[in-house]
Amino acid sequence: MADDGGDMGASPEGDNAASREGDNAASPLREEAERCLRALAGPGARLREDQWTAIHALVAQHRRALVVQRTGWGKSAVYFTATALLRARGAGPSVIVSPLLALMRNQIEAAARAGIRARTVNSANTEQWEEVYAEVAAGEVDVLLVSPERLNNPAFRDLVLPRLIAAAGMLVVDEAHCISDWGHDFRPDYRRLRTLLDELPPEVPVLATTATANARVTRDVAEQLGAGRDPETLVLRGPLDRDSLRLAVVRLAGAQQRLGWLAEHLGELPGSGIIYTLTVAAAHETAAFLRERGHDVAAYTGKDEHSERAAAEDSLIANELKALVATSALGMGFDKPDLGFVVHMGAPQSPVAYYQQIGRAGRGVDRAEVILLPGREDADIWAYFGSLAFPPEPMVRDTLAVLAEAGRPLSTAALEARIDLSRGRLEMMLKVLDVDGAVRRVSGGWAATGLPWAYDSDRYARVAAERSREQQAMLGYIATGQCRMEYLRRELDDPAAVTCGRCDNCTQRPWPDGVSQAGAAAARERLLRPGVEVTPRKMWPTGMKELGIKVSGKIPADLAAEPGRALGRPTDLGWGPRLRALLAASTPDSAVPDDLIEAVVKVLAAWNWAHRPAGVITLPSRSRPQLVESLGRRIAEIGQMPYLGPVEYVDGSWSGQPAARQHNSAQRLRALWHELTVPGSVSEAIAPLDGPVLLVDDRVETGWTMTVGAKLLREAGATGVLPLALAVSTG
Repeated sequence: MADDGGDMGASPEGDNAASREGDNAASPLREEAERCLRALAGPGARLREDQWTAIHALVAQHRRALVVQRTGWGKSAVYFTATALLRARGAGPSVIVSPLLALMRNQIEAAARAGIRARTVNSANTEQWEEVYAEVAAGEVDVLLVSPERLNNPAFRDLVLPRLIAAAGMLVVDEAHCISDWGHDFRPDYRRLRTLLDELPPEVPVLATTATANARVTRDVAEQLGAGRDPETLVLRGPLDRDSLRLAVVRLAGAQQRLGWLAEHLGELPGSGIIYTLTVAAAHETAAFLRERGHDVAAYTGKDEHSERAAAEDSLIANELKALVATSALGMGFDKPDLGFVVHMGAPQSPVAYYQQIGRAGRGVDRAEVILLPGREDADIWAYFGSLAFPPEPMVRDTLAVLAEAGRPLSTAALEARIDLSRGRLEMMLKVLDVDGAVRRVSGGWAATGLPWAYDSDRYARVAAERSREQQAMLGYIATGQCRMEYLRRELDDPAAVTCGRCDNCTQRPWPDGVSQAGAAAARERLLRPGVEVTPRKMWPTGMKELGIKVSGKIPADLAAEPGRALGRPTDLGWGPRLRALLAASTPDSAVPDDLIEAVVKVLAAWNWAHRPAGVITLPSRSRPQLVESLGRRIAEIGQMPYLGPVEYVDGSWSGQPAARQHNSAQRLRALWHELTVPGSVSEAIAPLDGPVLLVDDRVETGWTMTVGAKLLREAGATGVLPLALAVSTG
């Protein structure tokens, strides 16, 4: 059921202490609560003592409570039972802030079985919003589930939320560790809850729940819930062990060994489960190889369509798949009590995040296998995610100044034309500033409030230091020879942490770390199968006219690049390590290696182009000119095509030093627009060609260099432009 799945009531490992709130076990309220629980979870269900303590505090005392209990303990039973009791006493509906659509679907179905009418408002059901609001107003809804993103939507915040707050019988914050920037999965939209909590009538109870909070996060969330109230937040924290989990680490030499090992051992794992990867590219690579080896698996990432993700979840729940190969998009809210295993192809960047993901397994079975296959590239991926932290103070001050000077709301796209941050980092920063009171999201975008704002550099530095410590702790988990479950529980500050007696270290029964020669060879062949499509840019960025560049809307077909190809992605399991090493800033520029040329030739041979290219042109490079030119010349030689030369920088635009990197499309295009030119000799060579040209570069990151280069070449007379690169930075 819901967040905590099939374990709704007491179990043999349940709490035995007497109620901490003094209401005896035979009280009428408890008897009523037990009846509600049985309606939810079946005739044999009984409340755990901490479940009852929380319910009593919410219903009888209208308190604020934080429940930190392992996944499967029954946290959702607390808020559904409390909802039923409060509604029976004339209270309004419970508003549950819940982060994932999968969680919402499960909770609505579970509530319906118990006669609790639940509805949801999220990005996947916009056409139902008005109907849902009308049902809430008519008193026909017991539970309204809201995604945290709704809280920062101007129309919802200003028109709907005040009515909900006034009518709410209880507020529930699910996955409450997301409130805290100390938590492993901090989400800026959750910060809006601070304002919401301040605006709630004092008699409305509040429940926050999470399975993954160490002592620091627990204190932070409890303080935010309490906010000077008396009594302070009730914190109910239980032991985090689950005796069904069998933890193990298998250390293998490289990606091909890990993938080969997984293909050979997947059939030995019980039931169905989840295989986690750190990147989208790795999820799709792993799923493709496992399918080739005869396993029924499907990929699941945040970049997949909502309908595809929902269908994949349903197939796993119905045991039609052996596994979902998933990114952290499947991290919270997935409900399958009989999940038999969780395997990680690559380590998450903290023991807390790892515990959160493995907690999906073993809730309704006696034994579940939990296996980590760490990779050498894990630290590189952690470093990338770490680079997305809160921006430095000058960038934040520039944003506030731009909004203040505009004197009107600016959309995120319009701000991108003025502030050099990626869309994701810009939106995250604006949401934090919104909660801090420095900006406000309004119809039409973002507006400055003019209120004073302080950059908390000390806190951001401490958070960064904590992230670094967590990464080292994850490496410690991999290397430890002691009990693995005890190690994780201590990282979550579980006072009851003891040796589990079940993990590979405790039992001295590790999984075998050998891979057959055939299995490793098959994995190597799959991973080193070259070729990734490069999707051309189709639209100009918003706001370019304000930057003095008169383009907008769709890129004209006669100026656009065609779909291209790259050897691979830096995040790939196969070519990724090779490409990352070659393109690293510390690697000296040199001619393209022979093995990469051989792989690029395979890419070209498999390219099903409409017209064979008639010539090769290279893009200029500040950091790797020798690599790029040699790549273009070798391709031309092997393909028996003329090498026409390079696109060049305009006179004086290159100082000989690499340019500062631009982080969003508008800024990148502005920097490139007047920087590139097609030399006369190249234009003259293009004219007689009977076919498109290959436009070669070392790496496609934003795609705008290729886009501008293609535009210039089409204007110079090229009938088509086919992008070709060693690496493309997607996934």
